[in-house]
Amino acid sequence: MTLPRLKEALWRTSEDINKKHTLQMAAALSYYFVMSLFPALILFSAILAYLPVRDLLNQTFVLMGGFIPKDTINLVEKVLAGVVSPYRSTFLSFGILATLWTASGGFSAMIEALNIAYEVEETRPFWKTRPLAVGLTVVIGVLLLIALGVMIAGPNFGGWLAARVHLSWLFAAIWPFLHWTIAVGFAVLSVEWLYFLAPNVKQRFKSTLPGAVLSVGCWLLLTYLLGLYFRSFAKFDKTYGTLGAAVALMVWLYWTGFSVLFGAELNCQIAKESKKGKIPEKEDPEKMTRLGLAA
Repeated sequence: MTLPRLKEALWRTSEDINKKHTLQMAAALSYYFVMSLFPALILFSAILAYLPVRDLLNQTFVLMGGFIPKDTINLVEKVLAGVVSPYRSTFLSFGILATLWTASGGFSAMIEALNIAYEVEETRPFWKTRPLAVGLTVVIGVLLLIALGVMIAGPNFGGWLAARVHLSWLFAAIWPFLHWTIAVGFAVLSVEWLYFLAPNVKQRFKSTLPGAVLSVGCWLLLTYLLGLYFRSFAKFDKTYGTLGAAVALMVWLYWTGFSVLFGAELNCQIAKESKKGKIPEKEDPEKMTRLGLAA
């Protein structure tokens, strides 16, 4: 796509934010994200407990503390400590399926929101979309876990690894820049898979890249600005009292949902241009059979 056409698509995307009530959809998604976040974190923390890395969960919270208010991190830690600790020995064997099903609720809502962003109707039955939401939870969770692991490894990991496996000094020199590239790359890849699999749209995987790049870039910018706002200006504890930490979390999840929908809107505009205004839906064999029988 040429630069002028990309600019035109971005302009139409900004106009569609108001037409499609994207901000309102992001607010609705933030509710589902909250309902799914803690089951996902419970599953995440239980799995981390079995990995041979010391204090991995605490390191994760330290990394998140750069973006989310400290009170919010403390709230999440208290919830996880109260739920996971008493059942850690049996959690993975008996509770993983139920927790995974609950955590996938956010992706189930995301499927519907992305269909609206792509201007298509959902023709797939529930017994297809809900397992798809569970699969997205697993696939995207693994990709984001890799990105998080690279970030936790930090800029000094390159020198440590080069000394252990006798790598070139060049690897150690470029690792501080490389680890950011890898982390952001896996984040973009996870959003690409979301755009490719979730909406009821027939498209190529590579066509989801522009929106994924925009989404991750927008999320990083908004998260950085929110971090400054939370640390320097926001006084949620004085306004909302004990609910201040939860409100801050909702605000962050709200803009996270907006970033994902924003990138989907861009992909929609690019697809409409390439498909001459008509975005093809995915083929449903059952629907085609019913139409054939009706004919």
